[in-house]
Amino acid sequence: MALQSTKMVPEIQAYNERQTMDDKAICNLLAATIDGGLSEAESKIWHAHPVWFLDGNPIVGYSKQKAGWRLMFWSGADFEEEKLNVRGKKFKDASIFYTTAGDINTKDIERWLKKSRAIQWDYKNIVKRKGQLVKLQ
Repeated sequence: MALQSTKMVPEIQAYNERQTMDDKAICNLLAATIDGGLSEAESKIWHAHPVWFLDGNPIVGYSKQKAGWRLMFWSGADFEEEKLNVRGKKFKDASIFYTTAGDINTKDIERWLKKSRAIQWDYKNIVKRKGQLVKLQ
């Protein structure tokens, strides 16, 4: 059963509405699941894609790529989750790709969202630290 997001911000809703019907289903399910699991997060379009932040630190977002819709967790490499198997080369991000809404297991995403609160690298201050990432407590 898909979550119904009651707090989707208008700019993310507009982003999702611009997608094809199949892609819109993926985006709306991802946004509703993230909104439900990170209710305290700020969400906005950042670098042209929907992203959720905790205390100004990017946590999770999604974007369309050749392989499908990429759901990326900025600190996901430390979640120890087999399905988050697309790893960044330079930072601590990890991703999964979806090509249909039916591919999405919301229970997995809910578990990853819980981990995203506890396991965070400080991307907010990466420029100030000249590219160095520091783990947040």
